[in-house]
Amino acid sequence: MIPLSILDLSPIAEGSDTGASFRNSLNLAQHGEQWGFNRFWLAEHHGMPGIASAATSVLMGYVAGGTKTIRVGAGGIMLPNHSPLVIAEQFGTLESLYPGRIDLGLGRAPGSDQVTARALRRNLSSDADQFPQDVVELQDYFADSPRRQVRAVPGAGLNVPLWILGSSTFGAQLAAHLGLPFAFASHFAPQMMMQAISIYRSTFRPSAQLQKPHVMLGYNVFAADTDAEAAYQATSMQQAFVNLRTGRPSKLQPPKEGYLEQLEPQARAMLNDVLSCSAIGAPDTVATAMKQFIERTGADELMVTSQIFDHAARLRSYEITAQVRDAN
Repeated sequence: MIPLSILDLSPIAEGSDTGASFRNSLNLAQHGEQWGFNRFWLAEHHGMPGIASAATSVLMGYVAGGTKTIRVGAGGIMLPNHSPLVIAEQFGTLESLYPGRIDLGLGRAPGSDQVTARALRRNLSSDADQFPQDVVELQDYFADSPRRQVRAVPGAGLNVPLWILGSSTFGAQLAAHLGLPFAFASHFAPQMMMQAISIYRSTFRPSAQLQKPHVMLGYNVFAADTDAEAAYQATSMQQAFVNLRTGRPSKLQPPKEGYLEQLEPQARAMLNDVLSCSAIGAPDTVATAMKQFIERTGADELMVTSQIFDHAARLRSYEITAQVRDAN
C-alpha cells in the first residue's frame, strides 16, 4: 500500500483541556513513529473550542522534540495570516533543530471564522489574493542565494519542503505551476477532488524540489475491532461537523449511540457529503474502503485523520490502519 501519514488537530475533548490535548498529540506521534507512519502534520485553526493546534509551529517543535524519525509538518500554515519572513524564520528554526524532518504545508484560508480572521490579518486587504506571491516570497527566503535584500536567519539555504494545500482547483493549479507536492483536503471537502487531481497532474511542471507530481489526499479512518464499535467512535467527528456547520462549534463530544438516526435528513445528507472520503469499520472493512479509494484516485500518499474522543480508541484506530497498510 502507499505511504500513510497522520493529520492531527490536537482535539480538545469535552471534560479535558489543551494541556492534555498536547500530550495526546505527542503520544500519538510517538506511536505513529513506531507504526511506520510517514509524517505527522498539525493544522492551523483559530478560535475553535475543540482544536488546540493554533500555534502550529510551537506545537511542531514539541512533537519533533519528542520523536526521532517521523517527519513533522504543518498541514498547514495559513499563509495569509502571517508574514512569509516570519514563517521562514520559524521553520528555519525547526529545520535547524530537527534537520531533515520538517515539512511546511501552506494554505490560503484563514483557518477561522471571519471575525477571528480579521483579528489575525496582517492588514485589512484581501491577503488570500496575495497567496501565490507570498509562496514565491517564502521560497526565496529558503534559497541558497535569495534575491531579496532581507535574509531569513535561520532559513536561508535550508531544505524545508513546501507543499500546497487546497480544497479546490486553485491550489492544484498553483502547486502544478510551482512544481510542488499537492495535498487535497478530501477528508472534509471532497467535492472537487477528482478535478483538482486531474488538473494538478496534467499541468505539473518539474522543479528543483520535485520532478514528478505527488498527490496526498486527506482521508478519515475510524477503525476498531468491530464495525459497530467503529461506527460508534465516528459519531464524535460527526457531531463536530454538525455543530460547526450549524454555528455551534464545540469541544470534541463523547460518542453517541444512534446519533445518525437522530439527525434530520438535511444534516445526514451533509455528513454523507463532507465525510464521503472515509473508512469506518473493522480491519477488513477499512482495508476494502482504503484500497478502493486509492484505486479510484491514484493517490501517492494518504494523510489519515481520526478524530476520536477517547485517546486509547484513537490510538487503536491508527494501529489498525497501520496493520491494514502492512497487510496490503
